[in-house]
Amino acid sequence: MMRRTVTLRTGLHALVAAPLLMAAWPAVVPAHAEEAPFISVITGLAPDDLLNVRAKPSAIGKTEARLAAGASVRNLGCNDIDGHPWCKVESDNPKATGWAPARYLVPLNPATVPDGAADTPGMAPEAAAMPNAPDLTARLGGASQPASPETMPKSAAEIAMQDAYGLALAATENAPAAEEPTGATAAADGALQIPCARYVGQPMAPCAASVTHKGTDKADVTVTWPDGGSRVISFTAGLPASSDAGSDFRFTREGKLNMIRIGVSERFEITDTVVLGN
Repeated sequence: MMRRTVTLRTGLHALVAAPLLMAAWPAVVPAHAEEAPFISVITGLAPDDLLNVRAKPSAIGKTEARLAAGASVRNLGCNDIDGHPWCKVESDNPKATGWAPARYLVPLNPATVPDGAADTPGMAPEAAAMPNAPDLTARLGGASQPASPETMPKSAAEIAMQDAYGLALAATENAPAAEEPTGATAAADGALQIPCARYVGQPMAPCAASVTHKGTDKADVTVTWPDGGSRVISFTAGLPASSDAGSDFRFTREGKLNMIRIGVSERFEITDTVVLGN
């Protein structure tokens, strides 16, 4: 009789404790499930190339870090900027937070970044050179300007158009006042500068450029390296076609901006306005 009393008492304690444990269980499990970050791996780069992580989702945003293919980053979400998807990422080596084109990240984070988080926390906004033109100083590797607030770019195409406006304005201001030869083969020497890089891992810097038009649909852009030498890039119907390097030639377009790669290290960014002159 005493043995049965002990058994019933033990069973009652178990029945009372079970609902309490079940009530506490849901509050514990989800907390652990949310701790796992979304990891993306950098891929799709050209040989020996590095991925620019930028302060803003823009092709002319300030470069915060450069990461090699195969590196892993925490993907905080991806936004579509008028047909150009960008993802906000965090890296540990080097320590940086910024934006990178989604086409170089696998897999993609299906989440979106809230509008209020478009600007990377703790990073100063880039300065604007003039109200209606982009700040080309950071893009061309020059000294920084005093920071002033700016809104997030609407699209990569709009940025490229602003780039073209700024370069065309610079060419107009520096053009000689004397009469210039006219015709299909006249050289347009407007003391232009375009972003370029010559060596692997080298940041973009300003390079002097000149344009020679050949007929109605062909032009040669001659780019002079800051440390000597030059590269001639040929355009047909407004698009990059070849160079005098004799090595692998390829390009992509963002709006009216041609992003050109020659071999494993040479990079150039040339707008349609530089080539077409209008």
